[in-house]
Amino acid sequence: MPENMMTRIISGACLVVIAIVCNYYGGPLLLSVLLGCSLIGLFEFYRATGLLAEKKIINPVTLPGYLCAVAYYVFLYFHKDTEHMLFIIVTAIILTMLVYVFTFPKYKAAEVAYCVFGFIYVPVMLSFIFRVRELENGIYTVWLIYVASWVCDTFAYMVGMAIGKHKLCPRLSPKKSIEGAIGGIAGAVLVGFLFDLLLLRDAMPGVTIGVLIVCAVGAIVSQTGDLAASAIKRNHEIKDYGNLIPGHGGILDRFDSVIFTAPMIYFLLVFIVHGGF
Repeated sequence: MPENMMTRIISGACLVVIAIVCNYYGGPLLLSVLLGCSLIGLFEFYRATGLLAEKKIINPVTLPGYLCAVAYYVFLYFHKDTEHMLFIIVTAIILTMLVYVFTFPKYKAAEVAYCVFGFIYVPVMLSFIFRVRELENGIYTVWLIYVASWVCDTFAYMVGMAIGKHKLCPRLSPKKSIEGAIGGIAGAVLVGFLFDLLLLRDAMPGVTIGVLIVCAVGAIVSQTGDLAASAIKRNHEIKDYGNLIPGHGGILDRFDSVIFTAPMIYFLLVFIVHGGF
């Protein structure tokens, strides 16, 4: 086995162990780890989009993003209602615009837009892992996020390698195939069914169809998130967002699909499985 593949497998196994521990215990532990991932991911995004120089971690226009990320997670722990979350998001926009105004013309409008988008794209969307965990029976349903993202990614890779012939998005990811994408969705649904059969039916009887829908839609969204991250990287001519995780790249390279999947899984669970707000 090639050394880089072994490194990737070991790193992936470590991530799985961390995910199991954090999602099992939930609460402050999960929220703290998500905040750490969010801050690192936000840094990776700001650097990738050219907002930060090579050796800089922060500058005036990115500062509101970091501060509001911390505030968002603190508020999320104590107040889970929509109003508090919207308050932090609006505050992030206003603070970033204040920096834009009082440092003008140092930053351009497009850079300011990247700052606000990065805050929503990474900390806010990633926080839905915690939101799913906090739902009723969230100790079980939180794993559907990883079924719809990491399991989907694994099946898509295996099916694509075996029978993939038709390119999905050749300009973004030449190795991804339509067959692989379909295989990823089918794999997520299959594992979701087994998960429901083995674990959910006792705790949450009668939700099998809902779980299958959640896994199928989540798998589609996860592949969109993966391709979206690839598009951003290609726009800025970089291969990886970082090198924090050996064999995988940065936080955003490993969680690009999870970032998209977590919010969708949350809303699907609320509307389909839990019967609405």
